[in-house]
Amino acid sequence: MMQRVKTLALGSAVTLCLVLVTSQAAAQRAPLQMKYLGAAGWEISDGNVVVLIDPYISRLKYGGGGHPDDDRPSFARDDVAQSDTVLVDSIVTRADFILVHHGHFDHLADVPYIAAKTGAKVIGTETTITILRAYGIPDDQLYAVGGGEDYQFDNFSVRVVPSIHSALGEKHYFDARRFDRDSDIETPLRINQFIEGGSLMFLARFDHHDVLTMGSMNFVERELEGIRPDILLAGINGSRLGLYNYDERLLSVTGNPPIIIPTHWDNFRLPYGFSQEANVARNLVPFVRAVEAISPDSEVILPTHLETIVIN
Repeated sequence: MMQRVKTLALGSAVTLCLVLVTSQAAAQRAPLQMKYLGAAGWEISDGNVVVLIDPYISRLKYGGGGHPDDDRPSFARDDVAQSDTVLVDSIVTRADFILVHHGHFDHLADVPYIAAKTGAKVIGTETTITILRAYGIPDDQLYAVGGGEDYQFDNFSVRVVPSIHSALGEKHYFDARRFDRDSDIETPLRINQFIEGGSLMFLARFDHHDVLTMGSMNFVERELEGIRPDILLAGINGSRLGLYNYDERLLSVTGNPPIIIPTHWDNFRLPYGFSQEANVARNLVPFVRAVEAISPDSEVILPTHLETIVIN
């Protein structure tokens, strides 16, 4: 590169200037770093901004079977959702923005602590924002959205996409509960008080990558028309199998993204480090095969808990 600069400088000082600017811009263009936090959680940074997506890290052990016999306490749905602050502190050191898809505990339960710790701006539904306000997060950090907003911040922009929750319970899922600004909420909340409160997707625009995020295994097809991310965080847990042509419709409406990364595929009741072999076989392997058939030019990157994917 230096030899090229010297040669061009003989002919034109303007050309030299352009080459140097291009070189400097390339040097400043950091790769996108994406760390998988489990469930629908991510830490994404382009070197300018750090964005957390549904950062649920505590991974509480609750419910019935499928858990190892370890020393962790078990929680029932009506127990208080306790953040593992030591674990959170070991993983999250900075956040400028937190994007929350909906209000269930496996998306929101650690956000009050992280928002207070980092001072990050939080974007979510009115239910999400009302819960955070009840936990004492100040209004200047909170952005209540309904879907359709497209906000520009310093070094980062985000389009809020209306969505719907996964079809749980053999398609019998229904939860119309909402919290609004006037709701009387006593904190700390119990696990079952982290209600959905509506669902969103986000088109997060970084320096040179557009990332479309999903927080569940469902979407509103018409709301995704015209959105062409180069990275899709595709929700792929088993509930998607109850929807008509889920994989094909999702990839088609988003333009067969060049990079597809599965999200929300794991058992988030298990602590980090425990085998996810069953969920790999049940969720990841069939999805990879589906993408190979539907969109062979797309690259599927399989995430590992707390490991960083680097995309140039």
